[in-house]
Amino acid sequence: MTPTADRPLEGRTLIMSGGSRGIGEAIAVQAARRGANVALIAKTSEPHPKLPGTIHTAAAAIEEAGGQALPIIGDIRDDESVADAVAQTVERFGGIDIVVNNASALDLTPTDRISMKKYDLMQDINARGAFALSRECIPHLRRSENAHILTLSPPIDLDPKWFAGIGTAYTISKFAMSLVTIGLAAELADDRIAANSLWPRTTINTAAVRNILSSELVDKSRTPAIMADAAMSIVTKPASAATGRCYIDDEVLRADGVTDLDRYRVAADGGDLELDFWMRWD
Repeated sequence: MTPTADRPLEGRTLIMSGGSRGIGEAIAVQAARRGANVALIAKTSEPHPKLPGTIHTAAAAIEEAGGQALPIIGDIRDDESVADAVAQTVERFGGIDIVVNNASALDLTPTDRISMKKYDLMQDINARGAFALSRECIPHLRRSENAHILTLSPPIDLDPKWFAGIGTAYTISKFAMSLVTIGLAAELADDRIAANSLWPRTTINTAAVRNILSSELVDKSRTPAIMADAAMSIVTKPASAATGRCYIDDEVLRADGVTDLDRYRVAADGGDLELDFWMRWD
């Protein structure tokens, strides 16, 4: 199967951590529309009252969008689970071309009140999970014609206000994900494997925003589609185009000539958009 202009990911395989809902599902569905096979490794197999969507509903959306789906119930924190997911993906689809490190845990509790159990959870899912899945996929990415690792993490900004305003534990875990990007880009440069990060300029209408931050932010947010479109822009380009970059979603789209970003607003009359963590307006 040869990629075409309409289906640039035809015959390519993407493996993603998480993806049962929100940004991850949106990226997976967009990849499917472009022809990709999509494997998801996630824990959510049963519906949750506050978190709509499971790995099975995401797989159904992928298939409906024209891709092939492989839902794998697993835990990104468990090494055997990660290895098994990668092995299943390769057995089903013959290889891996794109890794998306999407799974993430969020807790903004200040240092003096956060438990070490919660600290470890964020480190294990966010930083270690991104490292583990990427590491396990490297041998297969080396055999790809256009290999990408895309991690959903922000540019590293050491302004003290981010630590005071967001919480040191969460900030450490997300910056560590970006360090995975920067480190892998350097290590894998000779293998022609691109490693980049992507982060939203504004809050995105996800369950995390609605349930953990504030439902009042929904109308000040953009939809997950902006992250999905930006992700597709990155992973459909040649791996030689860029590596070691920490992209912002609207910057990616503007570079592609997209001028109408209002299409991504949740509410046309929602007023000023809310900046996401670690973000400033240009």
